[in-house]
Amino acid sequence: MVQRILVADDDHEIVRLVRAYLEQNGYQVLVAYDGSEALRLLRSERPDLLVLDLMLPKVDGWAVTRALRSDAHLSATPILMLTARVEDEDKVLGLELGADDYVTKPFNPREVVARVRALLRRAQEAPTQTRVIQLGPLRLDVDRHDVAWADEPLTLTPTEFDLLRALAERPGHVLSRADLIDTGLGYGYEGLERTVDSHIKNLRRKLDQAGGKGTGSSAIETVFGIGYRMRPLDAKERQAP
Repeated sequence: MVQRILVADDDHEIVRLVRAYLEQNGYQVLVAYDGSEALRLLRSERPDLLVLDLMLPKVDGWAVTRALRSDAHLSATPILMLTARVEDEDKVLGLELGADDYVTKPFNPREVVARVRALLRRAQEAPTQTRVIQLGPLRLDVDRHDVAWADEPLTLTPTEFDLLRALAERPGHVLSRADLIDTGLGYGYEGLERTVDSHIKNLRRKLDQAGGKGTGSSAIETVFGIGYRMRPLDAKERQAP
């Protein structure tokens, strides 16, 4: 089945370029030139991935990201941000709202295609074996990409899921930001290490929403100057076939 990509940018030349490269690589491309049209297409067409410019007219990219992540039917859609704003704060804000990765303009369209491919692979690839990781109230089904805290389902982005899986697979073990990028996201991910902090912040917030304030977020501990670890929530990790 051909995977469909929605490209949302008000720069017609950028859209033409990105669309051409994506189509050359076998993707079907939908196009929106403002945030309002992007939201309409997301809800009506359900694309496999969104390439999103932050500085869209009518509804900006931050608002589109926020709306997408709050929609139960669309919240797992991977988002690749396009931004002309080089300040880290802008990138981090987009990531904290739920984007998975970003590319700064001007960019090489081949890089956009590579990042799209990596995000789709992470979102859709099937693992070699069915596994369920159980750590106290945390249950993570690796095969189904399902997560629950105290039997309350959590909706995670593909990046959040991969990071949580990397931590849950080695409870009590400290993983640096570089380790999390390599183990959880794969060597092809070239985002700044600081983006890991944004995704961890999102994970803690979602765990708290499921389990009550403070109960979930404390499961992921910060080891200052090094990285993060999953606090052992049970005597040992239980895995079920």
